[in-house]
Amino acid sequence: MIVQIQDKDKKRAISRRILEALTEWFEVEESREQYINDCADWLFLAAEENSDYAGFLCLKETGKDTAELAVMGVLKEHHRHGIGMKLVEKAKEAAKSAGYSFLQVKTVQMGKYEEYDRTNLFYLGCGFKEFEVFPLYWDEANPCQIYVMAL
Repeated sequence: MIVQIQDKDKKRAISRRILEALTEWFEVEESREQYINDCADWLFLAAEENSDYAGFLCLKETGKDTAELAVMGVLKEHHRHGIGMKLVEKAKEAAKSAGYSFLQVKTVQMGKYEEYDRTNLFYLGCGFKEFEVFPLYWDEANPCQIYVMAL
C-alpha cells in the first residue's frame, strides 16, 4: 500500500533506513544526508509492506508546471515486485492533482554504470521519455540524464 507521510521525523527515519541500505546508488554520505534532510520538506510517499516500509519516493517543485522525482529508493529484497511502479504511479497522481503538467527525474546517463542502467530502464518502463543529457560541473565523466513525462 502506498501512503503519504507527513511527519518530518518519520520521513527522515524511513529515508535513512532505505538509503543506507542502497549504497550502490547512494554511496556518497554527504549526498545521502542531504536527501534525508531535504525529503522532510518534500511530498513523501512510502510503500508499506507488512507493517514496515519497503520503499519511498519524494517529489519537489522545480517550476510552476514541473515536479521532480527528487529521490526514490526501494529495498533490494523488494526490487522487481512492482513497488517502484506503484510509487511512481501514485507520484504521477499526486503531481497532477497539485496542478503540475510534467514530472521529471534526473539520473546518471545510460551506459556509465550497470546499477544506473537498470534505473534508467525502470524510468523508461514507467513512461518517462529521454529529455536531455548534460555534463555535471562536478563530474563530467558521468553526464546527467533527464527524463520527463507529461501528466
